Amino acid sequence: MKKTILDKIVIVIIMMFATIFILLASYTTYATQKALVQEKQNNLMNEAHLLAEQTILSYFQGITSLEYLQIRLDEFDDALQTKVWLFSENGELIAASNRSDLSKIPHNILQLDEGIHLDKGFTQTGDFYQVFPGTMISIGIPISVQGEPTGYLVLHTAMEEVASLQQDMLSIMYMPFFVMLLMIVLVLMYLSRMIIKPIAKLNIAAREYAKGNFEKKTGVVRKDEIGELSDSLEYMASELSKLDEYRKNFIANISHDFRSPLTSIKGYLEAMLDGTIPPERYDRYLNIVLNESKRLTKLTSGLLELNDFDTYGPILKKSKFDIVDVVKETRNTLEGVCEQKKIDIRINCPAEDTIVYADKMKIGQVVHNLMDNAVKFSPKKGRIEVTIYDKNNKVFVSVKDQGPGIEKEHQKKVWDRFYKTDSSRGKDKQGTGLGLAITKEIIKAHGENINLISTEGAGSEFVFSLMTNESHEHNS
Repeated sequence: MKKTILDKIVIVIIMMFATIFILLASYTTYATQKALVQEKQNNLMNEAHLLAEQTILSYFQGITSLEYLQIRLDEFDDALQTKVWLFSENGELIAASNRSDLSKIPHNILQLDEGIHLDKGFTQTGDFYQVFPGTMISIGIPISVQGEPTGYLVLHTAMEEVASLQQDMLSIMYMPFFVMLLMIVLVLMYLSRMIIKPIAKLNIAAREYAKGNFEKKTGVVRKDEIGELSDSLEYMASELSKLDEYRKNFIANISHDFRSPLTSIKGYLEAMLDGTIPPERYDRYLNIVLNESKRLTKLTSGLLELNDFDTYGPILKKSKFDIVDVVKETRNTLEGVCEQKKIDIRINCPAEDTIVYADKMKIGQVVHNLMDNAVKFSPKKGRIEVTIYDKNNKVFVSVKDQGPGIEKEHQKKVWDRFYKTDSSRGKDKQGTGLGLAITKEIIKAHGENINLISTEGAGSEFVFSLMTNESHEHNS
C-alpha cells in the first residue's frame, strides 16, 4: 500500500515523540527518585535526632525504663511507618520497634558490616544487607551523652511511599505531554483536510492532463499558495490545450504546404516521362517545377529559421546604419514585380534622425517581408506608402498598402505560423505563411514592437520601431 505524505508525517512525529518521551521519562524518573530519596533521608535524619532527644536520651540517662522505651519506639513505628533499631555503643541490639515483623533482625549491627563506624552517621537505600525483602531507605546516627558515645540509632522506611509520591508527580508532569500529543493529532487531521486532500485533487488533475484531458478541473478553490498552484495548473492545462491545437494545425498546414508543390512536381515529371507533355513544352513545365522546388526550399528555410528562434532566439549582429537605405534597397529588389502590377512604392521620410542601431541584415529581412506582403495584396495600379518618422528617441517604419484589409477577428492571427488570411489558399500560392511570424520574432529580439492597423476594404498598415543610434549611445 502506497504511503501518503500524511502517513509519513504521522510516522515521523510518532517516532520523534516516542524518542522524546523515552528520554524524558528516563531522566524525570531518575531525577525525581533521586530528589525524593534525598528529601526522605533528610526527613529521617531530623526524625532520628528528634526521637533521640525526646525519648532515647532519657533511657540512657536512667530516667525511663526499657519497657517504656519499647512502647515509644512501637508508637513511633506505627505513626510514621518507620522501623527503629537502637544499638549500644558496642553495636549490641538494645531495642527494636515491632520486633515480630523482623525475621532477620541483627543482634549486633557489626555482624552485618564490620565497616560500619558507630561514631559516624550513614544513609543507604536497598534491602539493608538482605534484612528486608523490599527496598528501604535507611539512616543511622550516633547517640552520645555529655560527649560520650552511648548508642547508635538506625531508622528504616519503605520505598513504597516515595514510589507512590513519585508516580503522582510523574503523572502531573506527563499530562501536558499527552495534551500536546492530542493537539498534534488534531493539527494533523486539519492538515489532512486543508493540505493533503487538495494536493491529492491536484495530483488527479495532473494525471488527467498527462493523458491529454486538458478540460479536467482541479476542483480546488482557495485563496492561498495551494489555490495559486491550482490556478497555475489549470492555466498550464489551458496553454497545453492551445499548444496541442497548434501542433495539430502545424502538422496540417505543413502537410498541405509540402504536399501541394510535391504533387505538382510529381505530376509534371510523370507527364513528361509518359509523353503527355511533348518535348517542345518542357521548358515551360520545367520552370514550373523549378519554382515549386524554390518554394519548398523557402518553406524549409523558414521552418529552420523559426526553429532556431525558438531554441536560441535570433543571434543579432548590431551596428549603426541608415534605415532609409534599407528601405530603398528593398524597393529596388521589388521593382520587377511592381512594374508588372503597375504598383507605385512611395517613400516618405519626415524623420530628422534615421540612423538606427540594429542588425542590418535581419531588419532588411523585416522590411522585405512587409513590403513584399504589401505588393502581393495590393491591387493593380495600387500605391504603397513607406513612412519613416522619429519620436521619443525611436525610429518608426510604416508600410501601408491599399489591399483588401484584414478582418478584425483575424488580425491577431496574422503573426501565427502558416496563417494566411485567404483560407482557400487560392491567393498568394507562393507564400509560406511564415513571413510575418519571422518578422515578429526579429523585432521582438531587438526589444521593440510591431503593430498592425487594418480596416477591411481600406488596406493594412504595419508599423515597427527601432532604437536610434543616439539613444543607444546615451544608454551605453
